[in-house]
This record gives sequence, structure tokens and C-alpha cells, in this order.
Amino acid sequence: MDPVIIALVALAIAFSFLNGVQDSSNIVATAISSRALPPRAALAIIAVSEFAGPFLFGVAVAETIGSNIVSADQITISVVLAAMLAAIIWNITTWFFGIPSSSSHALIGGIVGAVMLSGDWSLLRLDGILKILTALFISPVIGFIAGFFFMKLTLFLARSATPGINVFFKRVQLFTAVALGLSHGANDAQKTMGVIVLGLMITGQLDEFVVPTWVVLVCAAALSAGGATGGWRLIRTLGGKFYKVRPIHGFNNQLASAAVILGAALLGGPVSTTQVVSTALLGVGAAERPNKVRWGVAGNILTAWLLTIPLTGILGLLFNLALSQIPSLNQTLATLR
Repeated sequence: MDPVIIALVALAIAFSFLNGVQDSSNIVATAISSRALPPRAALAIIAVSEFAGPFLFGVAVAETIGSNIVSADQITISVVLAAMLAAIIWNITTWFFGIPSSSSHALIGGIVGAVMLSGDWSLLRLDGILKILTALFISPVIGFIAGFFFMKLTLFLARSATPGINVFFKRVQLFTAVALGLSHGANDAQKTMGVIVLGLMITGQLDEFVVPTWVVLVCAAALSAGGATGGWRLIRTLGGKFYKVRPIHGFNNQLASAAVILGAALLGGPVSTTQVVSTALLGVGAAERPNKVRWGVAGNILTAWLLTIPLTGILGLLFNLALSQIPSLNQTLATLR
């Protein structure tokens, strides 16, 4: 296999692994904080579910990412490599500071920034990018509404229940955690698949957009491995900094998040698990009592979300510029094209 292809797959694995680290913390934070599941058990359940997700629910999201942002016959592989590097650096930075951020936004920003180096905006499929951005920016709003609705419904149905119902909310989170893990695998693992297939098409390894089985296995395994590791800094942010999470909050947060993320995956819409889980948690808290939510913490996370695409765009441009200065890489790229 060509060294450039090996580099592409290696970067994709690293990105998917870090994506798993970032998002597993979002998925298990409420289950751990509400004491519904022990930390290691929660991470193990999520890891297995994430691996199974793309095999159960198809690869519609991969096609969206791989074919709706840029044209494979018009760009070089350096654009994809630069985008992956930009997204990886952003993920590591936000993880270090314990800030939940969107790997999806980072990837899109990196691709757009890398393409900008050419100065040719026609290389971007603006209609496809608009579709992706619409899904990314609308899904958090839907997550908040879903969290608010499910919490209100649960409070109504459990209005006459005794405190013993908390045992039910703890136990049922085993199933909602599995559902959320499956939905995450079905959505996020496919983003990396789309990038790998795009790279394979650019280099002439594939003639049409088809996701090989080995790509599905590699991406699902990397995401699952990252999920098993867990991002403890981020777990602390989502598990306690918004408000004190109880079993009823964890149950409704996972239920609402799974519904939104899985629905988007089936429709081929890439969404940010971080954003959906976070806003669903805000919706759950607001449904019970708006002033219980620490909105200042939410504001800090929102700022990071808004900065992700511009900053990763700059990183993508800089990495593509750096790659273009490597003579040996340019010769290899010319051979592949």
C-alpha cells in the first residue's frame, strides 16, 4: 500500500479514536453521575454499542461526508490529510482543557480551510455543505426540545410515584445507554469512513463511492477503542457542572439524545453528538426548573462551538500549505493522480 494511503488511514484512525474519547464522555456522563452505572461498566457498554452501530444502521452519513463537501476528481489528497490533522489538533486541545467540542465541526472546518489554499471556491459543493451545516446547527435545537419534552412527559407520568422510582430510572439507563451508543456509532464512525473513501477515490483506488468492509471495521474499532478509554475531564463537565444530575435526568437525556442522533443517522445527516447530548441535558434541566441550570457553563461551551469551524479552517489551510512544501510528498501525489 502506498505511504500516502497509509498516512491517510493512520490519521483517520487517530481522528476516530479521539472522537470516541470525546463523545463517550458525553454519552456516559449522566449515567455515571446519576450512579446508574459504574464508570468502567458504562464505558464498556458504550464501546461495544459504538462498534455495532454502523453495521446495524448502514452508511448513509459516510456518503454525505465523502461526496457532498468536495469533488473527489478536483482536489488532491493533501486537502484530506490537512483536514484530518486540523481536526485531530482541535480535538486534543479541547480534550486537554475539558471543553466538550464537536469533532464534526472540526472536520468540516479543516476541509474547507484546506481547500481555501487554492483560492478556488468552486471546489466546494456549497449545496452539500449547506445541508451538512443545517443538520449540525439544527440538531442541538432539536436535542434541547426533545430533552425538554421527554422530561416534562416523564414528570407527568411519574407525578404520583414514590422515591423508589429512582431505582427504575437507574436500571433502565442500561438500555438507553446501549441505544445512545448504537446511535453514536451509526453517526460518528461513518464520518471517518467518508473521509477515507474520499481519499481512496482521490488517489484512484476506488472509481465510485463504495465503503469497503475493511473501512467499516477499522473506523468502528477505532471509535470503540476511544469510547472504552473515556474522557474523564469531559465527564466531569457534563456530569456535574450544568446541575446535579439525578437518575431521572440521566434517563431522559439519553433517551432524547439517542432519538435525535439515530434519526439523523438514518436520514444521512451528520450531527454532533457533543452538541445534541449537551443541549438535551440543558432541555431536561430546564423542563424541571430553568434556574437550576448553570447557564454560564453552557455559554462557555457555546463559545467553543462557534469558534470550532473558523479555527480549524485556519489550521486546515496552514497544514495544507505545509504539506504543499514537501517535495517528496508532491511527487507521490502526482504519481497517485
